[in-house]
Amino acid sequence: MNTGFIWQALIDRLDQMQEAGQSADFWLRDDDAIEPTAALHRLLELTDRFSVPLTLAVIPAHTDERLERCLAGRRDISIAVHGWSHENHAPAGEKHQELGDHHPGGTVAAELHTGYARLRALFPASFVPLLVPPWNRIDTEIVTGLGAIGFRALSVFGPEASGKAAALLRPGLQIINTHVDVIDWRGTRGCRDHVQIVRDILIRLEQVAKGGGTVGILTHHLVHDENVWAFLSKLFETTATHPACRWRKVSDLIGQ
Repeated sequence: MNTGFIWQALIDRLDQMQEAGQSADFWLRDDDAIEPTAALHRLLELTDRFSVPLTLAVIPAHTDERLERCLAGRRDISIAVHGWSHENHAPAGEKHQELGDHHPGGTVAAELHTGYARLRALFPASFVPLLVPPWNRIDTEIVTGLGAIGFRALSVFGPEASGKAAALLRPGLQIINTHVDVIDWRGTRGCRDHVQIVRDILIRLEQVAKGGGTVGILTHHLVHDENVWAFLSKLFETTATHPACRWRKVSDLIGQ
């Protein structure tokens, strides 16, 4: 399928923004990192090639010094807390959730505290006080205690201006979401159609132009097929050097 027209549409929109003196902040969040794998090395090589900062949502219970050694010295890598063990506590028939009322609230808070401390100790130079809930789901009751643990930001999926995101906002806690997912979770579980992904980026760019915010791209390196890698390569090639696009470290976004 010829997808050149949709990439040209993205270039045209960025050109329009440049002419208007505008720019958009993009950021990349990749979930479920645990250990060095061939897929992780491929992601690191790709982001290095285009100088795209990468936020890795790391599962604290399952990671160790091997990942720390793999990422040592990489200044464009940020480490966020991806729950505790990425374990589903919801009963059969409900959507998967680790950070909900299916698990005693005190236990959830204790696990998040342990996960925060573990990743901060393992990755002192790249750790950021950002919580990424597994499956992008967290109960509002859990959110109320995040500041006491040390978290300053929360990242789920969807527009920050939505009522769902607004319900999670607490004093001292920033919402920095992802907005475009490359994986077709409800269908092939491979890459979504490239045209539709770029259209989602264009929609998000319009939202940013009207209300501010970022364009958050969500990936999962462990399940990428070749179409995902091809899409990311084209996306970075198209945007990384465009004057109207800035790929940002999430640590630069926290506190904005």
